[in-house]
Amino acid sequence: MPRLAISPEFPRELSVLAQTARKDVVVAIRRFLAGAPDAPIPERVRHAHDPRVVTLRLAEGLRAVAVRLGDLYWMLTVLPDEQAWTYARRRRFTVNSAIGVVESWDAEALENIEPALRRAAAATDRRLLAHVCDGDLLHLGIDPRLLRLVRLMSTEAHLAATEPLLPESQYAPLAVLAAGGSMAAAWRALDARRAVAAESIDPDDLAAALARSPDQAVFVGQATVERILTRPGWCTFLDPPQHRLAYRDGYPHPVLVTGGAGTGKTLTALHRAAHLARRAAGRVLFVTFSQGLAADLSARLDLLIDDETARRRVDVVNIDRLAHRIVTDAEGRPPKLAQPGELTELWRQAAEAVGCDRGPAFLTREWEQVVLAQNLRGLDEYLAAPRHGRGVELGPDERRAVWACLEDFLARLRATGRRTLLQLAAEASQLLGRKTGDLLESGGPRREPYRHLIVDEAQDLHPAHWRLLRAAVPPGPDDIFVVGDPHQRVFDTHVALSDVGIPARESRLRVCHRLPQEILSWAVRLRGGGPADGLVKGSTGLDGLRATRGGARPVVRGYVSAEAELAGLVNQVREWLADGTPAESVAVAARSAELVRAARAALREAGLEVKVTTLHGMKGLELARVAVIGVADGVVPAPEALTPAEEDAAARAHDMQRERGLLYTACTRTSEMLYVSYTGRASPFLPP
Repeated sequence: MPRLAISPEFPRELSVLAQTARKDVVVAIRRFLAGAPDAPIPERVRHAHDPRVVTLRLAEGLRAVAVRLGDLYWMLTVLPDEQAWTYARRRRFTVNSAIGVVESWDAEALENIEPALRRAAAATDRRLLAHVCDGDLLHLGIDPRLLRLVRLMSTEAHLAATEPLLPESQYAPLAVLAAGGSMAAAWRALDARRAVAAESIDPDDLAAALARSPDQAVFVGQATVERILTRPGWCTFLDPPQHRLAYRDGYPHPVLVTGGAGTGKTLTALHRAAHLARRAAGRVLFVTFSQGLAADLSARLDLLIDDETARRRVDVVNIDRLAHRIVTDAEGRPPKLAQPGELTELWRQAAEAVGCDRGPAFLTREWEQVVLAQNLRGLDEYLAAPRHGRGVELGPDERRAVWACLEDFLARLRATGRRTLLQLAAEASQLLGRKTGDLLESGGPRREPYRHLIVDEAQDLHPAHWRLLRAAVPPGPDDIFVVGDPHQRVFDTHVALSDVGIPARESRLRVCHRLPQEILSWAVRLRGGGPADGLVKGSTGLDGLRATRGGARPVVRGYVSAEAELAGLVNQVREWLADGTPAESVAVAARSAELVRAARAALREAGLEVKVTTLHGMKGLELARVAVIGVADGVVPAPEALTPAEEDAAARAHDMQRERGLLYTACTRTSEMLYVSYTGRASPFLPP
């Protein structure tokens, strides 16, 4: 009976076929695995660059291309007949001699560019990698046949032209050296392509290399083949850095994974949760920022985890509901929540009662960013506490006045019988600190406490949230796994995890798999503003972030009137839908609720039904095409969201970065096209 491995390209190509063709292909693959008499027969490919490549007729007009390794068949892709034969002839497959991963080459295309490289080399004595000897390049796993071409290259443009034709494990170290990097840096770039450690490497053993390349192959049997072929690729294949982080056992410390937009942080967290659940070492608590994201993550885990027993080990919840549940269970009834307008009035009354000359916005920030953030319990603690990030200095007498105002405010709030969400988080952490696990029940039979914690969208959690989460799981191996991007922070929360009892070690993902490079580069310029305050001590930049593919540039259009801008939006969305983009893969976003209502009305009047939401509502979404409207001066940043500079210059600077991060987050939700529009003068955030 044959054994089977599936490449990620195979299910991708399968997914674009007509439904009847997809069904025929899956049935043919099942017959092949079973060794049925009518199973597809492997056919050799004449003039192939790799003699192990075969094709198999799977359906009318459709063939699989595979690499035959004894009784193992690595199914690469499924294409129409002529395309399949062409693909099969031009590919070559090797094992990287340095890290043991499988490599796929467009051998024919490389042969075709060699004459042009020779002509360019004859015109100059300069050589791109003359400073690196052959031995060092071979030691880095550079294929000897590629080395011949490398020695002809005189400019970085020559190397860049070969990128689409080369395995990433070949191109990455060469790109580092061509840019003047050291051998150590080239080794780091190469090692990033390693998902599984290799004790020994046989360059002729392609089957062993497949087992070390989970991003390139998954081994399947009769029980799993249909699921692998028909479910989304993200359920099966991870980039090597993602795989290493998600599937390691025995982390001796909390882990923090950061990375720019589209680098797969949430995907890594989902696979980490699935791995821990299958390992059955304890229950897993998966926490994210909003209820909408929690529902989406729960649905994705349903796809990812097949075993129902393992799936039940993972609870997905947003942070506010977790705190609400713990306090409700402790008190026997749901707590009532105060509304923003109500809180503003209580602050105004408290300030007037004690003679404090600070406004509600200042007092709210002081309470949330100093008192609640540091869990301060009395005046003496407040007098001694640092006030990081607060631009207005307060002397001892001013602090006493603010504390008196805070006490009056809290008394008035208690009298209403209401609390804030951050208060609930602080109270929940105290409850868990006294009785860890008992208050994490959500009804039904008593369950064991959580053993593992996964946190998504970590950049927007407050220190009170983190104290709650630290109390939710006992310290130990594999206890806390955190993912986030400080550059996508949309709330004014800044915390170093070590300050709340989580001494996390940071790993960074640097490859963007969602955005085309053109949109990514534009978005990085939009985000600007230098590094962002990280979740570990210091700051985090966007240096080294790159995309895996090119695509369309962002479209930025200015209009003379709001009516013209809405008409332009309608035309753009209509064009996208006419191109065949599903309506559920299109979203429109704006900063204000008023603009959202206007856009929704204009689209509905035109008979177009797509998602229309605020910039905040774009958080966590992944779409094919995104339109962001109203990105005008005076709208983005939103004036009402900015602290007056005369009141607190530092707070205003934080507000500006938060608004910039909000726009950046919305603009990086797309995988194909981005449309940005404004009326009048453009927002100062938009790149020139």
